[in-house]
Amino acid sequence: MTTAVDPDTPREHLALIGGRGCGKTSAAARLAADHPDFRLLDLDALIVAEAGGRTTPQIVADGGWALWRELEYRVLQRETAIPKPALVDCGGGIVVDFGEDEDEIFSARKVDILRERCRVVYLRCNVELLWSRVADDPNRPPLSGDRSFHALMTQREPWYQRAADWVIEADSLAPDELAQKIAQWFFAPARGGRPAH
Repeated sequence: MTTAVDPDTPREHLALIGGRGCGKTSAAARLAADHPDFRLLDLDALIVAEAGGRTTPQIVADGGWALWRELEYRVLQRETAIPKPALVDCGGGIVVDFGEDEDEIFSARKVDILRERCRVVYLRCNVELLWSRVADDPNRPPLSGDRSFHALMTQREPWYQRAADWVIEADSLAPDELAQKIAQWFFAPARGGRPAH
């Protein structure tokens, strides 16, 4: 998938995006192990640190998801401004902000940072598969009080597509396979090639 970023613009960071449970963290860990020059940035962990060590459920209880998204923006902006190449493991809501009615909207400010500073891979998974992986995780508070996970993921799908340089169908791929495919794409000599997916 291509979007309107100048292909000659140097973007040395690699960002993984996608819904909860798509395999970003496992693939990022394997990529970082195989390519130690990367700074591995777990945005969720950095947000927790930014909030003084409060857990994700505590942050959301204290300030709602709007507070989390503000901290996410702050951390993303700061960490990707550092020139040393980073591997950014983004939370599922990296493409999300909140409108005046507190409903999710596309986060142009965060996606602009990603598109300007990173090469972005979207790990796309079936929503039912994502739900089966995250439904019972107590460290993942509900994304909404009145909308289902499935509805939110459906709404976010075009936002992930819009943010991505490349979309990889990740349903049936193990972390090792994901890491290998992503590395082959990112380190391709042309750095602009789009492998088949």
